Amino acid sequence: MQIISKADQLREKLGVWRAAGDRIAMVPTMGNLHDGHLSLIRIAKQHADRVVVSIFVNPTQFAQGEDFENYPRTLERDQLKLKKVSAHLLFVPEVETIYPFGLDRATTVSVPAFSQDLCGSFRPGHFDGVASVVTRLFALVQPDVAVFGQKDYQQLLVIRRLAEDLNLAVQVIAGPTLREKDGLAMSSRNQYLTDAERKIAPALHRVLSKTAEALQSGNRDFAVLENQGLKELQASGFTPDYVSIRHAESLAVPGHDDGQLVVLAAAHLGAARLIDNVLVEI
Repeated sequence: MQIISKADQLREKLGVWRAAGDRIAMVPTMGNLHDGHLSLIRIAKQHADRVVVSIFVNPTQFAQGEDFENYPRTLERDQLKLKKVSAHLLFVPEVETIYPFGLDRATTVSVPAFSQDLCGSFRPGHFDGVASVVTRLFALVQPDVAVFGQKDYQQLLVIRRLAEDLNLAVQVIAGPTLREKDGLAMSSRNQYLTDAERKIAPALHRVLSKTAEALQSGNRDFAVLENQGLKELQASGFTPDYVSIRHAESLAVPGHDDGQLVVLAAAHLGAARLIDNVLVEI
């Protein structure tokens, strides 16, 4: 596996692959890799000849007071994991490579259709930061395929709309959420949990699954189901931001006849902000 940090070196290597006719996939990450990330790389390998993994902790998607400075950076361990799954190239750019004119003067990309609700209302500007950095990474790598995890469901829809709206020649593929044995979605932020909080954390998925089961059984009182989910999370020890039932493709508030739904939640547990979702097909 080759490790590259400079844009010109990256373009040179990608040019060699393209000249050979190779199809290129990309898996953007912020590092601190776990099995969920590695599953995305395995998916990428099914769709391309070469897989580029990026590790870049993007400062523009962290609001003031969030965990940018403390976000776990484990580059040496990440490299070993990437070698085991036979990633072809690791791109680890400096901030100056991604934002050559500085953060304050950087061009911003916004996807308002999916960015201002749910997590967007609790983390203002977060999805602008996500859309902006993904656009920059796509411009550098120009992948044929990019794989993102379904756990970050709202982010996935932001990126899909971004690629479609800007006519980017990249196929955005969703990788299913990988979970621990007790149902907790794998996340880099799980390591913020204390031992006691870790025992509580699986309740997030249980609440979403219970809500999904109620929907599948015919319950269409969305507001009541959302309120019940909030109360159950609070009773378990969470401080929830939201529990919400939405249309799976548009994230709009669903109608009673909609059959493609998603139940989403974000909740704080100690120092960790956990997110999860469950798709529901009626």
